[in-house]
Amino acid sequence: MPIQFADRLNNVETSAIRELFKLLGKPGIISFAGGFPDSAMFDVEGIREAVNTALTEEAGSALQYGATEGYGPLREQLAAFMTSKGCSGVAPDNLIVTTGSQQALDLIGKTLISPGDKVIVEGPTFLATIQCFRLYGAELISAPIDGNGVKTDELEALIAEHKPKFVYLIPTFGNPSGAMLSLARRKAVLEMAVKHQTLIVEDDPYGDLYFGQTAEDRPPPSLLALSPLVPGSRELLAHCGSMSKVLSPGLRVGWMIGPAELLGKATMCKQFSDAHTSTFAQATAAQYLKAGRMPATLAHVRKVYAERAQVMCDALRRELGDAIDFVQPQGGLFVWARLTGLGRDASVAGGRSVSDGGELAKRAIEKGVAFVPGAPFYCANPDHATLRLSFATVGVEKIIEGVGRLGKAVS
Repeated sequence: MPIQFADRLNNVETSAIRELFKLLGKPGIISFAGGFPDSAMFDVEGIREAVNTALTEEAGSALQYGATEGYGPLREQLAAFMTSKGCSGVAPDNLIVTTGSQQALDLIGKTLISPGDKVIVEGPTFLATIQCFRLYGAELISAPIDGNGVKTDELEALIAEHKPKFVYLIPTFGNPSGAMLSLARRKAVLEMAVKHQTLIVEDDPYGDLYFGQTAEDRPPPSLLALSPLVPGSRELLAHCGSMSKVLSPGLRVGWMIGPAELLGKATMCKQFSDAHTSTFAQATAAQYLKAGRMPATLAHVRKVYAERAQVMCDALRRELGDAIDFVQPQGGLFVWARLTGLGRDASVAGGRSVSDGGELAKRAIEKGVAFVPGAPFYCANPDHATLRLSFATVGVEKIIEGVGRLGKAVS
């Protein structure tokens, strides 16, 4: 007798990105496809010291079962970490620790979405979020974005029309768009949350990866940090954070800050799934933060990623010319680009080039370079001309070589 799977699985399919990774075994491939940090920049020594300290000073609790809400010392360190980023009034009891921020999103879906509920997401947005929310039966509504993030006028019109259960945004260096929501738009989002009494979910795994060296060049404060400026907005805001992009994905440490009622329901559901995030990983993260190594780690990572982003953008302009259009990222891990269909020197030669990201991905693999086509990042009306390029895990020389290969695949 064949296995009868749950109907909810009819709404989702295997990740297009994970499927692409199966093609990357070809020798010599330069990959711009990954969405993860460079393991060469992990602070291995600092993490080793944190592990040793945890095993020396708190072995009993670090190796034991723990509270579902999270390990007390880590919640204290995370509250202090968020306070240092301008988020006033965050206490340990205002957050729960999750197994990566991905689990926080899953808990939001599990606690808030009933089949048929409408949820607004950016177009494009994080692919795993689309899959997660659809798994719980959400009807996803796409809100358009530009280089300054979600278009708030259109977002408000969609909120008024669809009355969604919540709105999901990545305001700072979004995946895949790399866009940074402007300060004015951030305030507008908080104001419309209060006006329409709509929950806003702020996903912020990349906010610390800014490239600017001065205060003027850094991103605006998070929605959470800005919420005191808009009375009533804090109660309509859930903020998800992660150590994966700034310390180590392998620790699987994330967190969620939100209204007490939401955190209570999320904690209950987390009990059913994993009981608690690895206490050992939490103790390690707590000791790392306590040791004060994070600022130096972030400074190093920002410098390296900033250089790689600049090299990639310069190479794209040089090798692809008019065939590609993109906004220079100010942080994060990605360049989000759009194929124009024009040749590299179309103004002179009148040439045309490939204009479909999926088609270019196949050509690029043959040339020895990989990226992710943009269409899967849309919940509706995908733009097939788009693509996502990650500069995070590739050195400068390989970036130049890889973009050169991409240029040959385009024409």
